[in-house]
Amino acid sequence: MAKIEGVCREVCDATEYVTIVTEGPDGAHLAGHWGSYMRIVEPGETVVFPVGRFQHTEQNLKANDHIQLMAASHKVPGTRSPGQGCVIAGTGEVVTSGEFVDLVREKFPWARGALVVRVASVATQL
Repeated sequence: MAKIEGVCREVCDATEYVTIVTEGPDGAHLAGHWGSYMRIVEPGETVVFPVGRFQHTEQNLKANDHIQLMAASHKVPGTRSPGQGCVIAGTGEVVTSGEFVDLVREKFPWARGALVVRVASVATQL
């Protein structure tokens, strides 16, 4: 299992928006979430988001649990240009009870559950 650390951790902490990609019967499905809603659970191997709707994403993950996240920020210097991006790949699921739901409901009491991403790889972009 990979960890979100170093420059990718900086990007995740600074991003305003996160793109979420799952695969369904009709191909890739994109969803998004606010970067400030993303929680990296220590030691950095799990990412958690509050879930309100996300029914399409949830259905995709039930059939194919592969997921990718893309975060980027101009606040973090890139290797060749202003800004840095980070792609996080792993497996995901939407859960409606347990420790991760408790974690997201501390700040987001409206959440019906949590999107839990277990990190398999992390790579910089840009």
